[in-house]
Amino acid sequence: MKKFVMAALGGTVAGALLTTQVAAPLIAQEASRNANVYEQLDLFGDIFERVRGQYVEEVDSEKLIEAAINGMLTSLDPHSNYLAPKDFDDMQVQTRGEFGGLGIEVTQEEGFVKVVSPMDDTPADEAGIEAGDFITHVNGESVSGLTLDAAVELMRGPVGSEIIITVVREGVEEPFDVSIIRDTIKLTAVRTRVVGDTVVLRVTTFNDQTFSGLEEGLKKSIDELGGMDKVNGFVIDLRNNPGGLLTQAIKVSDAFLDKGEIVSTRGRAANDSERFNAELGDLAQGKPIVVLVNGGSASASEIVAGALQDHRRAIVVGTKTFGKGSVQTVIPLRGDGAMRLTTARYYTPSGRSIQALGVMPDIVVNQPRKPEPVAGEEEKPASEAASRQTSEADLRGILSNDSMTDDEKKLLEEERARTEEAAKLRDDDYQLAYAVDILKGLSAVAPKP
Repeated sequence: MKKFVMAALGGTVAGALLTTQVAAPLIAQEASRNANVYEQLDLFGDIFERVRGQYVEEVDSEKLIEAAINGMLTSLDPHSNYLAPKDFDDMQVQTRGEFGGLGIEVTQEEGFVKVVSPMDDTPADEAGIEAGDFITHVNGESVSGLTLDAAVELMRGPVGSEIIITVVREGVEEPFDVSIIRDTIKLTAVRTRVVGDTVVLRVTTFNDQTFSGLEEGLKKSIDELGGMDKVNGFVIDLRNNPGGLLTQAIKVSDAFLDKGEIVSTRGRAANDSERFNAELGDLAQGKPIVVLVNGGSASASEIVAGALQDHRRAIVVGTKTFGKGSVQTVIPLRGDGAMRLTTARYYTPSGRSIQALGVMPDIVVNQPRKPEPVAGEEEKPASEAASRQTSEADLRGILSNDSMTDDEKKLLEEERARTEEAAKLRDDDYQLAYAVDILKGLSAVAPKP
């Protein structure tokens, strides 16, 4: 018994000794690291004072410190940065859906400004700017070597003023200039329309208006078709949607899911992780859904696409998304500024991170480029009579169709008109037409109630 107690005591003493021996070097390392940090801060203070006192021209101390802070944050990743008071105000206005500018979401890559996506019905969209374009010059001034904020500042200006940006585009040999007139950007977060028996929900951004706009537009379109039993499915168009508020992405995903995880975020520490789950209630009432995405679909768009894809609630169609799988927290600071800091990565319900990988569609469908008109040649649309093929119905003295009533013939004509409308859509927007065709096909083979 004594031996056991002594052995236990000896073990305890040895454990205490071992702990002391391990802890001492760790404490010393931490103290050394802290001392090194203080030395570096002293170095920063020394450089700041020398610049302020000896630079060839007088410098603004406030701007100097802002530049130092921004340099520290932008060295972390492309999405962390300092927001001066004016920039912070602009960001808050933008999330409410109205602001001045060109209407493009940008990031930085290889020293140049890269277009994540042009926003619908904005000056940039109307000027033909595309997702993936690189902006190399603004009014003849190179953006190479500038921070993203500085490059964006170059593009800002009074509403109504002209800006000329130089664009490098994949598949186009030479850089080219694009003239854009700045305007007030009024974002309509959600637009809805009916194509045949399909409800198309075009979601352009995730701001404060997104979920309420989607809910209202969806109800209006269902009523237009005569009720849910007349709807064959829904298209959620997230193409060129640069993202926005995480809360809105969760609400939009939840709108079409009855249960299960929507997204999880994982930060540096274990207690920084969060998991968001769907609640009962599917606005589409189980009808099939197609989600449209492309390389301009980023961040919150990818959360929605990934959640609906993982739950097999939707078929994702289009091309690979942008691949921004990180969460930024905006932290207000003294002096009315703020910092945007990357604080977590987000994961789809299956546990996959889309960071730098993007969401891969279930069905890859490229959007064909429209051929450029040949110089000097006018496009001559064929007349309806010339383009229409002759059929039995056009011949004189034909037999009548005695198998259909007048009402049935009317319904057939309406169906034919919807089919022709879908065919025209294929020329205007091939990806959307493809999505509508998928839903039409699913409706045709679905068991009748």
